[in-house]
Amino acid sequence: MNLDVKIATRESYGKKLVELGNKNKDIVVMDADLAEATKTGLFKKEFPERFFDMGIAEQDMMSTAAGMATCGKIPYVSTFAVFAAGRAYDQIRNSICYPKLNVKICATHAGISVGEDGATHQMLEDIGMMRALPNMTVMSVSDDIQTRMGCRRNFKN
Repeated sequence: MNLDVKIATRESYGKKLVELGNKNKDIVVMDADLAEATKTGLFKKEFPERFFDMGIAEQDMMSTAAGMATCGKIPYVSTFAVFAAGRAYDQIRNSICYPKLNVKICATHAGISVGEDGATHQMLEDIGMMRALPNMTVMSVSDDIQTRMGCRRNFKN
């Protein structure tokens, strides 16, 4: 492994999803109209029948993921952190965390790291909100290696 090569965490995430998808047919991926930004489009290209673009409807995406998890699927849902934590908090809390469902919420662009997208895409309280939820594990990865390791954390076959 060449440590001098810098790989964006979102690129690692997309590639790892494809790898996991090849290993387990129960993995499904949902995105909130951000497949290019979150790199879930890599999974979509490989497994179009297991990819769901939910549009700009994060609440619906979380609830749908919860429903799929009750049927044995392993949903990986992706959006920007401001929309996962801020827009879909109730659905995460009540439909995913309390019943302890196996849903992976992979939010990118946490905090103020969004840059040119501006204030509407920034949120200082996103990590704090998610950390306060019961049965929630929060990871804030810093590089390619941690991203790949985090994608498989608590992986249930």
